[in-house]
Amino acid sequence: MPSPTERGHRSGIEALPAAVRLLLTVASADPTGDAALLWAAARHLGIDATASAAAATATGLAEFATQVRFCHPLARSAAYRAAAPGERRRVHGALAAVTDPATDPDRRAWHRAQAASSPDADVAAELERHAPRAQTRGGTAATAAFLERAAALSPDTAERTARTLAAVRAHIDAGMGERARQLLATVEDTAMDRHRLARVDVLRGQLALLRQSGGSGTVFALRAARRLAEVDPAGSRAHLLDALEMSLSTGRVTGALDVVLAAARTAAPAPRSPDALDAFVRLTTEGPRAAYPLLRRVLDGEDAPMWTRRPALAVVLASELWDPHTHTEITEWLMKTGRASGSPPLLRLGLVRTATGSALSGDLGRAQAAIAEEEAVAHAVGGPPVTYHRLQLAAMRGRRDEAVALFEAVGAAARADGTGQPDTDVHWAAAVLHNGLGEYPAALAAARRAVAHGGLQPAGLVLPELVEAAVRCGEHAAAAAALEQLTESTGAGGTSSGLGIAAYARALVTGREEHYLEAVEHLEKSPLAPYRGRARLLYGEWLRRRGRRRDSRAQLRAAHELLSAAGAEAFARRAADELRATGERAQSRSRAAADRLTEQETHISRLVSTGATSKEIAARLHLSPRTVDAHLRNIFRKLGITSRRQLTGHPALDV
Repeated sequence: MPSPTERGHRSGIEALPAAVRLLLTVASADPTGDAALLWAAARHLGIDATASAAAATATGLAEFATQVRFCHPLARSAAYRAAAPGERRRVHGALAAVTDPATDPDRRAWHRAQAASSPDADVAAELERHAPRAQTRGGTAATAAFLERAAALSPDTAERTARTLAAVRAHIDAGMGERARQLLATVEDTAMDRHRLARVDVLRGQLALLRQSGGSGTVFALRAARRLAEVDPAGSRAHLLDALEMSLSTGRVTGALDVVLAAARTAAPAPRSPDALDAFVRLTTEGPRAAYPLLRRVLDGEDAPMWTRRPALAVVLASELWDPHTHTEITEWLMKTGRASGSPPLLRLGLVRTATGSALSGDLGRAQAAIAEEEAVAHAVGGPPVTYHRLQLAAMRGRRDEAVALFEAVGAAARADGTGQPDTDVHWAAAVLHNGLGEYPAALAAARRAVAHGGLQPAGLVLPELVEAAVRCGEHAAAAAALEQLTESTGAGGTSSGLGIAAYARALVTGREEHYLEAVEHLEKSPLAPYRGRARLLYGEWLRRRGRRRDSRAQLRAAHELLSAAGAEAFARRAADELRATGERAQSRSRAAADRLTEQETHISRLVSTGATSKEIAARLHLSPRTVDAHLRNIFRKLGITSRRQLTGHPALDV
C-alpha cells in the first residue's frame, strides 16, 4: 500500500501535462539514471524532451542532468505507479528498443519482458538466459525477479514449471522466503515427473531451513532422495547430502540425523570418489581416526574446496577436524561471496561464522559487530533470529545474569519449536560459563546434557568443559572417559588447537607437569587466545597448589593478560584470584566505556573508525543515515568524545 509521502508525490504527478508525465514514467522505469538512454527513449516516444524535462525539473520531483535523479525513492515509485499499465508497457518497449543488446543484454531483456502483455516464449527464454548476468548487477534478488517474470511469460507448461522452480530457489537464495513459498504453491497441482517432484521436496526443505522450522527440512530432503533412489541414484545421493546438511542443524534430539545416516549406509555409492556422506558414515561407525583423512579430502575437494558448494556442511567438517584456520578461510569466502552476490542467507552465515570465530579467538569487539550486522540483515529480510553465535559470546564473556537470561530464552524457544541444536548450544555455553565462574557441579551437569544432545558424536569443545568440571567434582571416571574421546578426536585432527586443548584436559586428569607444558606449547600456535589463557590458568593453579609460587605467578600473569584481552571476564577473574593467593595483585583492565555501548553502537563505532560515512554505514546495516547519526550522538555521549576522528584507536573499541 502506498505511503502518504508516495500518495502526495503521485497526486502532484497526475496534475502534470501528459508529455511530462510520460517523461517521468520513462525516468522511473530505468533505474540506472542513464540520461543518454532517457533521451533516446523520449525521442522514440515522440516526446519534446527539452520542454518536458524543464517542466518536470520545475516540480522538484526529479533532476535531469548527466544523470537522472529523483528527489526521493518514493517519488520514483509514485511516477511509475501513476502511469496506466498500457503506458508503462509502452515505455518499457521504447527503453528496450534503444538499449544496446551487445553491452546491456540483460537490461534489454528486462524491458522487453515488462513491455509484454501476454506470454511470449522468445522473451521468456531471453530473460532466463540473461538472469546470471543480472545477478552481477543486482544480486540474487535480480536473478529471482528475472526468473519469476520468465516463468510468467512462458506459454509452455513444462517450461513455466521449470522456471518457476528456478525462481523459487533464487528467492530462497535472496532470503525472500515468503515470496518463494507463494511461488512454490503455484506449481503444487502441476503434473511433474519424479525429478521435478524431488526438486519441489528439496525446495520445501530449504524453505523450512530458512525459517528454522525444526527438522521438517530434513524430512522433505529425504523424501526427495527416496523418489530418485531407483531412477537416478546419483541425484538421490545429492539429495541425501541436502538432508545431511539440514539435519546437522538439529543434532540428535529430533532423530533426523540418525535417519539420514541410516539412509546413507544403504545408498548407492558416490559416482566418482567418496563424498561427505561416506565421510560422516565412517565417522559414526569407525571413529575419528578412520574418518578424518577422508573428511579432510572431502573438505579440500578435488576441483574446488567444498565450501564453494556446501559452505554450511564445510563449517561442520572444519569443526570436526579442530581446524580454526580452515574455518577462517570458509568465513572469508562466505563474507566475500555473500556481499558480492547480495545473498542474505549466505551473508548471514558468514556473519554468524565471523561472530563465532571471533568469540573463540578472543576478538569480542569483532564478534559484537558481526552480531549487530547479522541482526540488521535478518530484520531487513524478515528472517528468524540466529542465536548460537550470541550464546558463544555470552559464554566466553562470563557475565552470569546476562548469560543465564539469554540461555533461558533460547532454550525455551528451541524446545517450543522442536529445534534440537540451539538447546545443545545452550548446554555447551552454560558449561563454559559455569567453569569460568568456578561453579563446577553446574558446569558438569550442563556438559553432560550437551554431550547427550550432541550431533555426530560427543566431541568438540564440550568435552574439555566436561573434563574440567568432572575433575573438580571428583568424578574421575567421567573425566577419563571424556578425555579418551577428546584425545581420539584431536589426535586424528592433528591441529595445534585440538592437541593443545586435549593436552590441558589430560593434565587435569593426570596431574603431570609435562602435559601442562605440552598444552602451553601447542596453543602458542593456535589463534584461540582464550584457550591459550585457560591452559596457562590451569597450569598456574596447579603450580600454586604445589607451593611453587614464583613459577605460578608467571603463568597466572600471562593467563590474566590473555583472558582479559580476550574479554573472557570470568576466567580472567579466576586468574586474578589465583594471583592474589600468591601475594600479587593483577593489573585491572578498565572496559567500563565499552560496556556501555550496545552491540549495534559498537559496530557503528568500528565502521566509523575505518572512515565509513553515515550513508555507507546505513546501506550496510539497512538503516537510514539519520538513524546512524542518532546512534553516533549516543556513542559520543557515552564515550565522552565530540568527533568521528576520536573513534580511531579509541580503547573502548579495542575489545
